[in-house]
Amino acid sequence: METYVVRMWLPDRPGALGAVTSRIGAVRGSVVGIEILERGAGRAIDELVVELPSHDLVDLLIHEIGQVDGVDVEFVEPIAGAIHDPRLDALETAAILVGAASPEDLLDALCVHARRTIGASWAAVVALEDGDLRACDGESPDPTWLAAFVEGTRLLTHGESGGPEDVVWAPLPSSGHAMVLGRTGTAFRALERRHVAALARIADTRFRELRRSRSLAHHPSVAATESFSRPRPTLVSVPRP
Repeated sequence: METYVVRMWLPDRPGALGAVTSRIGAVRGSVVGIEILERGAGRAIDELVVELPSHDLVDLLIHEIGQVDGVDVEFVEPIAGAIHDPRLDALETAAILVGAASPEDLLDALCVHARRTIGASWAAVVALEDGDLRACDGESPDPTWLAAFVEGTRLLTHGESGGPEDVVWAPLPSSGHAMVLGRTGTAFRALERRHVAALARIADTRFRELRRSRSLAHHPSVAATESFSRPRPTLVSVPRP
């Protein structure tokens, strides 16, 4: 079986999704996952995970879904490996972030796994103060552009994510950084933007913990305590002959 992600627009009314799944069944496809990405103005954007017996059926699948009144297919993409489960992916990413052993490892893991979980073309962490690129996965834009983009959208939207639909960002206030993700041709929807914000909050909390642990480890009082608690050699008195 071949597995695909199908993103589509459909009327936000009872029966619309059922009509779509019937069409998918008509081409011998099976729906194994459903996620509602956004709703509003009488329409919904849904993402289905569909299994097909052959990749030769993709064009027929798109045609059949398009026959449902008011439904438009945004894209169909193959999935390599295990079945795509956004909720499980997010939990696994959160577990990896919480287990990071250093701030550097944390930022690297955030880029790699946020990009995978959200389905972005690239992910980057940029320092807001000096515009330096601290971590990256994929071919991201120039760090100067990233910092300017974050600053500009932050000022325009009073701290909320904004700007182009194919770029999303979230602050990491404890570190003075921001995570930015982008992709070409496909907008980030409301649910995906919430996922990005949630992963950034988890990473920011872990960053505070790691920074505090590092500060305590280098504090003079800690060194003095370790020295005091270190076992002292025992002196043995040997009687003279």
